[in-house]
Amino acid sequence: MIRSLTPSLRRAPDRVPAPVMLLIGMFTLHTGSALAVTAFAHAGPATVTWLRLTWAALLLLLLGGPSLWRAVRAASRRELGSVVILGTASAGMMLFYSEATARIELGTATSIEFLGTLVVAVAAMRRRRELVWIVAAVVGVLCLTRPWLGELDLVGVGFALAGAVCVVGYIVLTQKVGAGFSPVHGLALTMTVGALVSAPLGAPAVFAAPDPDLILFTLGIALLFPMVPFLLEMMALQRMSRTAYSTFSSMEPGASLIMGLVVIGQSPALVQVAGMALVVVAGVGATRGDSARPVVPEEPEPGRRGPGEPDAAAREPEPAREPEPEPAPAGDRRALATASARSGASSAAP
Repeated sequence: MIRSLTPSLRRAPDRVPAPVMLLIGMFTLHTGSALAVTAFAHAGPATVTWLRLTWAALLLLLLGGPSLWRAVRAASRRELGSVVILGTASAGMMLFYSEATARIELGTATSIEFLGTLVVAVAAMRRRRELVWIVAAVVGVLCLTRPWLGELDLVGVGFALAGAVCVVGYIVLTQKVGAGFSPVHGLALTMTVGALVSAPLGAPAVFAAPDPDLILFTLGIALLFPMVPFLLEMMALQRMSRTAYSTFSSMEPGASLIMGLVVIGQSPALVQVAGMALVVVAGVGATRGDSARPVVPEEPEPGRRGPGEPDAAAREPEPAREPEPEPAPAGDRRALATASARSGASSAAP
């Protein structure tokens, strides 16, 4: 059954539009986040987060199967290094976000963490007219956060800001990892690194006082966040421009606000509802204006055909040419490709 799921996951990006995958991932993620808040009464945020990462890693390693280990052996050191850094950023994003939501409202924590996504959007901005969506998103975040009330928990805000820094690394590295690995393989390796990195903070409490109910509960949460949302984000990031992804993700505070209300009864004020509307408009507006295609082209392996390319035997031989006096080194060609690449993770989160 596991093997039969993998081809379906590979074909999913061709059938589902990238914005739809992001929307599903958002609401799934924040449903899991809201449920995780209820678990903090039984264990610390670090413990709950480590259990979720561990479950996600185990499930994805099983889903990857033997092909995962073949992909690891075939990967370059740079690709494996990107996986390690992305796994560390993902663990930090989840740990800081959990610590924040244990202290401040779900929608507020998400709004502050969104600032990391906004930084990426501004850095990648190339069309001035898109700035209107960024401005709208900023105003919406301010309405959701309501800093003028002076009632925010500063420690919770600090954790959310630290999560925003990790979000930048997540977005920047997710597409690099997605370019070298399939979504399932890339996420399996990332979650494994995240579980190992967070183990010193979360594992001791689990082994000191095992709670079977908590362990099983975090299995369900792990499917909602991080497994399904991160998998959807990794697939979507390969098909969207970095600016469109970052601005479209501005809808996350609204999704978080809704799930905080539905799951754990965190009622938003009127100004927060207005802020949610603003970020939704900003996200939809930026997505409608985006027509970019993936910018990390997949180079065919030697002896392997690209899409629509005739077989080697069917190609007409090229006429003999004089050697170029100064051929460009391969490293320069790769540098050009890398310079044009979007460095995409999501909290993450996303």
